[in-house]
Amino acid sequence: MDPMSYPAAPRPASRMPMLIGVLIAVALLWGLQFYLPNYLERVEYAKMRGQVRAVNEALPAIGPKLESLSKAFGVIASKVGPSVVFIDTEQTQVGDQGFGPAMYQMQGQASGVIVDPDGYIVTNNHVVENASEIRVTLADNRQFAADVVGVDPGSDLAVLKIQATNLISADWGDSGQLEVGEWVLAIGNPYGLDRTVTFGIISAKNRRGFEKSPTQDFLQTDAAVNPGNSGGPLVNMEGQVIGINTAIYGPSYQGISFALPSSTAKDVYERLKKGQSIDHAYGYLGVRLAPLSAADALRLGVKTARGALVVKVETGSPAEQAGLRANDVVVSWDGQSIEDPTLLRLVVAQSRVGSTVKATIIRQGEEMQLDVTVGRRPPETKN
Repeated sequence: MDPMSYPAAPRPASRMPMLIGVLIAVALLWGLQFYLPNYLERVEYAKMRGQVRAVNEALPAIGPKLESLSKAFGVIASKVGPSVVFIDTEQTQVGDQGFGPAMYQMQGQASGVIVDPDGYIVTNNHVVENASEIRVTLADNRQFAADVVGVDPGSDLAVLKIQATNLISADWGDSGQLEVGEWVLAIGNPYGLDRTVTFGIISAKNRRGFEKSPTQDFLQTDAAVNPGNSGGPLVNMEGQVIGINTAIYGPSYQGISFALPSSTAKDVYERLKKGQSIDHAYGYLGVRLAPLSAADALRLGVKTARGALVVKVETGSPAEQAGLRANDVVVSWDGQSIEDPTLLRLVVAQSRVGSTVKATIIRQGEEMQLDVTVGRRPPETKN
């Protein structure tokens, strides 16, 4: 008989494979804490290297453009630089020296730009105001005494004249054609460092509301302008003067500076050169204004919250005589759209005294036109 066959009795399960698995897992974790950071670093490096490679591949095409732009800045500086002058002034001041009033000389330094080869120079009025002596140093180091042809405190512009030959003058440009974001260069003598060139962009246009210049709006730029730059040119990428650097925000440059637009500077220059006086008889309307809020627009039937809300009309004022009333919204003045009260104040101040101007208003949702005879603004009056 064949012997009987029985299944083998089960043996206790071996723990060896489990232990080996745990050891392998521990080894992997231990290794990862050293390898993983290195691996991630290599991945990031590869990514960065790929980006650098992409830039390097693009540089052959971009490089010439960047080089051309760099050379363009140099060409502009070379073109306008010889027209920029260094201005030294002396002013006689009276002050208290501790033992009583005394007179002393105060010196100043600023900039200017030759705008006519016959020796006419434009600078700021505040540069030469009350100066007893004005000296001009040219780019070729020649020095001349300067005479004041005329000044206009209203625009802070002054015209000087020197008796010199072989002068290089700068060309005027049209500030009205500028767009926000365009590159510009400022050239001048900050802190006495003659013919310093800085560049930036037009940060904003029509900056207005400055107490000392109620009828002016300014170009704002981030081109570095510091004490001593006053009166120097702001130029466009064609090397044309599109502004006269006039003011900075704060006691020193903080990324904001202002220039008188060439549209104003050129006109004032030409009039002063001819010996004409400039009458800053500011226009007057005789109203108190407020911004138009969305709630006001809804209440007064104005479709968009733009315009100048009339809060009060002065008795006997040009506004009253024209029929303007409280709660009227002025949306246009002499054909120019009015966005806010600040703009209306400016255009009214710039309007010729005695002229008749058409004002478009919205009254209780209805648009209508009024003929306003512009008055002369009394002293200390803003509207």
